[in-house]
Amino acid sequence: MRNNFAFIDSQNLNLSIKAQSWNLDYKRFRIYLKDKLGVTQAFLFIGYIPKNQRLYTALQKKGYVLIFKPTMILPSGKAKGNVDAELVLHTMIEWPNYDKAIIVSGDGDFSCLIEHLEKHNKLERLIIPNQNNYSSLLRPYAKFMLHLSPLKSKLEYRKS
Repeated sequence: MRNNFAFIDSQNLNLSIKAQSWNLDYKRFRIYLKDKLGVTQAFLFIGYIPKNQRLYTALQKKGYVLIFKPTMILPSGKAKGNVDAELVLHTMIEWPNYDKAIIVSGDGDFSCLIEHLEKHNKLERLIIPNQNNYSSLLRPYAKFMLHLSPLKSKLEYRKS
């Protein structure tokens, strides 16, 4: 049995999927990670906004371990909480606990982490939420890439 961990940049995942005019079913995505990639723990890095408590509880019930980043409110009223440092740090903290890592983001800020994981044979997959819009810094890791866009029919949220 594989013991892989997923490290998910929630903002990149959410905005990238929405930019393609669909919504991700987080429950289906968690099942996909477990069944197809052997993910035993899925860490979701997310900005903390107190009014979103119901969302956080729902994600936890779907099998995600939430790692919160405090947010700040910009003058525009929009919340900002960049999770990049937390994702890198937790990938390293958890290093001895997983066989391989799955990084979910199209953000080039993670290229140094991905390079390190590959160098130490700890990179299973790099999941790119939007195959038409991701950092060129990730191109050297094409053989590890899994694009979510073609999985829309399996992973799209449908109201029942």
